[in-house]
Order: sequence, then structure tokens, then C-alpha cells
Amino acid sequence: MGRGKIVIRRIDNSTSRQVTFSKRRSGLLKKAKELSILCDAEIGLIVFSSTGKLHDFSSTSMNSVIERYNKVKEEHCQEMMNSASEIKFWQREAASLRQQLQYMQECHRQLLGEELSGLSIKDLQNLESQLEKSMKGVRMKKEQVLKEEIKELHVKGNFIQQENIELHKKIDRIRQENAGLQKKVNGPGGISEENRLCHIGHGTNNVYDIHAPTNLQLSQPQYQKSNTPEVMNLRLKSNQTYYTNAVKTKEHKHAD
Repeated sequence: MGRGKIVIRRIDNSTSRQVTFSKRRSGLLKKAKELSILCDAEIGLIVFSSTGKLHDFSSTSMNSVIERYNKVKEEHCQEMMNSASEIKFWQREAASLRQQLQYMQECHRQLLGEELSGLSIKDLQNLESQLEKSMKGVRMKKEQVLKEEIKELHVKGNFIQQENIELHKKIDRIRQENAGLQKKVNGPGGISEENRLCHIGHGTNNVYDIHAPTNLQLSQPQYQKSNTPEVMNLRLKSNQTYYTNAVKTKEHKHAD
């Protein structure tokens, strides 16, 4: 069976207390020595019994351990003091920043025209002067921005104008090339494009101008001088046909 759990409390019996102290002291010293050897630790152990007897153990020297302890303790206390002073410093800085923030918020509200009841004439004049300076700075910045935008627009306009000129040049070259190709296609005896368009235009006007008034008149046939018998016979036949048709037309009119 395992050992029962020991209640950690003061032993009332002095004999049992002394025996337990001796056993546990020996075990503690043994553990301290083992720890110093296994972990290469610098250990200093000091134990006073209930009777006032000193028991100690040191892996190197008790004086060096105590000096080292005092030095580290002092440095730790100094760090704590520094930390406390640093905390106080930042607390003061935070309070100062809060005051500055409150002052800036108050000035901002006054610049907006709010909370002016507690200001004197001098304060109001200073506020007015500050507002005028601010407006002057705003206007100057606005003019500067507008000038820069106008300059950029001029640059863009010049660029677009240059592109427009280049496009016009390309169009002129294309027109010249088209004209040269049209001349080659039409040849020396062909109809030019302008004459063809004019011819189409006249033809279109003749076709679609149906509401124009028409005047029909009978005119005498015109004779041309020619000594060829064939031409004379054709002219006689055409004259006879003309007069025959004219007589028939008049008869039809009288009949109607």
C-alpha cells in the first residue's frame, strides 16, 4: 500500500517536529546539491531551525551568492521604480494630451460659430482675423488647383488638336489615292466621277420631277442641207407621217 497523504501543518510534538526537520533538511540539501550539479546552477541555501541553529549549503561561495542576490534584487527594485516613474510620466503626458484635445475641440467649435457667448470683443476680433487668414489660404489653394487643371486641359487640347491635324492629313492622302485609283479605273476615255454623279443627278431629277408643268407645241420640221438622195427621201417620209398624225389629231378633237 502507498503512503497516505500528509497534511501540511505545524507538528505539535517537539520530538516529532525535530525528527521531521532533520529528515527533510537532509533531503533538501541533497536535492539542492543534485540540482546544482545537473543543471549547472549557482545555489545558496540557508535554513534556520526552530531552535535558531543555522544550516546552509552553497554550490560556490555563500558570500558570492548573497552578493549576487543583493545586486539582482537592487536592479529589480530599480526597474520597478523606473517602471513606476515611467507610468507616472505617461500619465502626465496623457493628461496633457487630453487638455490639448479639449482646447482644440473648443477652438474648432468656435471656428464653426458655436459657443461664442463667453468670448470678449478681443477674442472675437482674433477669431475673425483667424477666419480671414484661413479663407485667404483656401482661396489661394483653390486658385492654384484651378490653374493646374486649366494647364492640364490646355495640354490635352493641344494634343487633341495635333491628332486632328494628323487625321486630316491622312484623309487628304486617302482622297488623293482614291482619285488616282479612279483615274486609272476610268481610263482616258472614261467618264469622270464628277460627270457621272452630275449625270446621275440630272437623271434623278428628270425621273422624279413629275409635277413640273409640260408645254407641248407643234413645230415645223427643220431641214438640214444635204445633197444625199437617201436623206431627202427620209425627210419626205417623216414630214408626211408628221402631217398625217397632225390631221388625225385635229379630227379627233373636232369629233369630241
